[in-house]
Amino acid sequence: MNDFQAIADRVEIEALRGEFTDAAMMRDRRRLASLFTPDGALRMPNIPAEQVGREEIIAGGEQLQSQWDFFVQTTHPGTILLDGDTATGRAYIQELARALDGRQGLNYAVYHDRYQRTEEGWKFAERVYEVRYLDTSPLAGTAPHAAQPTGTNPAHTAATPAPAASFDAPASAERLERTAAALRASGFAAEILDDAAEARVRIKDLVPEGSSVFTGASETLRLSGIDEDINAGGQYDAIRPRVLAIDRATGADEIRRLVASPDFVVNSVAAVTETGSLVLASGSGSQIPANAGGAAHAVWIVGAQKVVPDLSTALRRVEEHALPLENARAQAVYGMPSAINRLLILNAEPRPGRGTVLLLREAIGY
Repeated sequence: MNDFQAIADRVEIEALRGEFTDAAMMRDRRRLASLFTPDGALRMPNIPAEQVGREEIIAGGEQLQSQWDFFVQTTHPGTILLDGDTATGRAYIQELARALDGRQGLNYAVYHDRYQRTEEGWKFAERVYEVRYLDTSPLAGTAPHAAQPTGTNPAHTAATPAPAASFDAPASAERLERTAAALRASGFAAEILDDAAEARVRIKDLVPEGSSVFTGASETLRLSGIDEDINAGGQYDAIRPRVLAIDRATGADEIRRLVASPDFVVNSVAAVTETGSLVLASGSGSQIPANAGGAAHAVWIVGAQKVVPDLSTALRRVEEHALPLENARAQAVYGMPSAINRLLILNAEPRPGRGTVLLLREAIGY
């Protein structure tokens, strides 16, 4: 190998390492996976996580990135040792990160790399991540949510905030299928139905007559007719009419018990993520216990416009889209504003058969 070829190889490998950081920062998982050989491996023992092959790297990145509030990675040049069509090296990393559950910190780490020359250029054969220093002290700063970078395929950038207008747009068939698959992997039953009329029929199959049923305050249920079917149809022990008949000053404890543990809770959500999480918001908190696990069974009817890529975007949808609409409704109905005083995130259903999500191909509710 001549000196010019060696220089060219080093420049290309250094560019490969920079491309990795850029793809991670832009949350472009498919681009990041393409930097590896088809059987390449990304190993992070401290997490712990091990992904072998491009599809596992994409899926692993989706799961990891869905937990981020923000993530900043800086790569510093390290060693490169060339050996024909293979090479080894190290890259030095500094990272700042905060997860949606509050975990946060600063760390310095090393990537131990193996590289392979391919017809498409140099690729990672393996990256092994080793943390050398970790500081979990609270971070003083915050990360403004920027618009989606130009030139990036939105389907490949799951955690990049979506423009607000997209919160009204029904998800594509592909995204609905991906969401349903992720929900099933998280322990929920998930079905894709054409519209609210089909969901209205399906509810009658899922909820046996005579069951005690609590319905959440949901425009989806109201517009679909499901709220009326349950609370005025006479087929169920409907909790909401019973609650409305109780004096709140003297019957608060009875109300609390009734809404917390019915046979079924039927509701909608503010957002569902393509990674398999459900997000519900509440002003009073009355509907939270039943949805969280107090009800023996739960059915959520979800319009196609509520599908979002990840939890970060789901929280934006709650605040930027659902809250203003719910606030206007609350002002008109109750004469007072709404608020996000309680937030419930269901990442998985540990009790098989308890939770069913009916994903609709149409947009309904907000």
